[in-house]
Amino acid sequence: MEEPTPDFSNKAYLLPHINPEGVKFGAIALCVAAVVAVLAGSIHMLTYFTIPAFLLAYGVFLFFRDPDRYPPEDEKAILSPADGRICLIQECELPDSLADGKKYWRVSVFMSVFNVHVNRMPTAGEILKKEYVAAGKFFNASLDKASKENERCNYLVKAENGQTYGVTQIAGLVARRIVPQVEEGQKLNRIQRFGLIRFGSRLDVYLPEGVKPEVRVGQIMVAGETVLGHLA
Repeated sequence: MEEPTPDFSNKAYLLPHINPEGVKFGAIALCVAAVVAVLAGSIHMLTYFTIPAFLLAYGVFLFFRDPDRYPPEDEKAILSPADGRICLIQECELPDSLADGKKYWRVSVFMSVFNVHVNRMPTAGEILKKEYVAAGKFFNASLDKASKENERCNYLVKAENGQTYGVTQIAGLVARRIVPQVEEGQKLNRIQRFGLIRFGSRLDVYLPEGVKPEVRVGQIMVAGETVLGHLA
């Protein structure tokens, strides 16, 4: 996959590329800000209400920002699927619907509302199974029980070297809306986008059998760039 050319301009930082999922939310926020501006009626009211309303609309657009990413040349590297900070590293089985009785290292990346929420493939592979669990609770996504209680979407992926691994999108405390953008049988390239989660959430990566995590709790992750481990 051809890598994009880096853009170092100020425009790239102030007006980043927006994921299509965020266009409608940003448009709604702009409409609300415009209504507030009309109702304000005076310079005094404009300062107190309209400016914050437009800043909030700008914040909504930024939440759905979707910047380009630049993976390392190491093709065996398994990359973080999400921006954020590692909150858990545990050895456990795959989610119930994907479980095969084997133990895998699970690396959990917590995303706050300030992180990019577009999710990317850790390594190239085929989606063998996809399971969306809509009914869920509102536990903080950084807690271990969120992986079994909150709204989530589980994926079983077969890497190009034949190893399988799991990925789970977990909705968080503020909102529970996962937007998966791939289907079973679909083949994806490394760092290709496969979905997003709105307003605070978590990504779990179940590393292939025999692969140990090369990161630690608290470490900051960059989707499509930070190495979690290496394929055998």
